[in-house]
Amino acid sequence: MILHTLNASPASAAFAECLRLLAPGDALLLLGDGVYCALAGTTARAQLDAAGAELYVLHDDVAAAGILGQTAGTSTVDIDGFVALTERFARQLAWY
Repeated sequence: MILHTLNASPASAAFAECLRLLAPGDALLLLGDGVYCALAGTTARAQLDAAGAELYVLHDDVAAAGILGQTAGTSTVDIDGFVALTERFARQLAWY
């Protein structure tokens, strides 16, 4: 089980590589430009849902992107929630 953090847009090579390694039992925290991958109804979101991992978005970044309320089906976390995820998952991969 791995915690993946993605700070890149859905059009990036980092998104494609992350998606390739994402597996059920993993978690993915979307931050920075990565929050756009969580937009409901998009191809990127459908691909993430199909991977079967837990999906999280960082609240401050979703708010900054102006997409609050458009990431249904993900769990929103603050910085404390981010820390809790890092404590829960011993292995982590960062994607930029």
